[in-house]
Amino acid sequence: MRIIMLGDGGHSKVIQSMISRLPDYRMIAILDDKYESIFTDAYILYGPIETLKTIIDEECRLVLAIGDNQTRKQIAEALGLPLKQYATIIDPSAVISKSCLIGHGTVIMPNTVMNANAAVGNHCIINSGAVVEHDSAVAHFSHISPNATLTGNVTIGEGVQVGAGATIIPGVEVGKWSIIGAGSTLIRSLPSYCKAVGSPAKIIEESMKRRIEIV
Repeated sequence: MRIIMLGDGGHSKVIQSMISRLPDYRMIAILDDKYESIFTDAYILYGPIETLKTIIDEECRLVLAIGDNQTRKQIAEALGLPLKQYATIIDPSAVISKSCLIGHGTVIMPNTVMNANAAVGNHCIINSGAVVEHDSAVAHFSHISPNATLTGNVTIGEGVQVGAGATIIPGVEVGKWSIIGAGSTLIRSLPSYCKAVGSPAKIIEESMKRRIEIV
C-alpha cells in the first residue's frame, strides 16, 4: 500500500516509524506546509500540502499525522476525500480483539490494547500504551493519549482529548470536544466542551465551544 502522510511533526515521526515495520506499506510522500518547495529524500517526496492534488491517485492512501484533534478534522473536511482513501495504521505490537471495530484514518500506536467489542471511529489516535477496554466507544477525531485507560463501557464523544495516564471508570460518558487532564481519574460523566482535571477529576473550564470554533 502506497502511503501519503500529511504532517511532519513529532506525532508524524512515530507513525513513520510504525509504517517502516509494516511490510505491506510504503511511504511515498510526506507533506507539510512548513516545506515551501518540493524535494525528495531517500525516495520519499516532501513538499507543502497543496502538492497532494498533483500526486494522489485511487491507489494511494492518506494518513493525517497531526496530533491536534481540531486541526485534523479541519484538514479532513477541507480535503473532502472519501473515507476509503484513508489508511488505518495499526502497530504490530498492539493487542486488538477480533471483535473490535476501527474506523478509517485511525492510528493505533505501539503497545496499545483494545479489548472485546471496543469501537473507535474515524481519524482517531489511540496512543502508545493506551487501553480501550471492552464495550468502550471512541467517536471520530478523538485522541486517547499515552497510557490512558478507558475501563469497560466508556463512551467518548467526538474530538475528545484524554490526557496521558488518565483513567475513566466503567460506564462514564464524555461529551464531545471535552478534555480530561493528564493523570486525572474521571468518575462521573462529563458534558461537552468542558475541561476536567484531578483525581477525582473536577471541571475547571466550561463552555469551551466558542473558543474551539474560533480556533
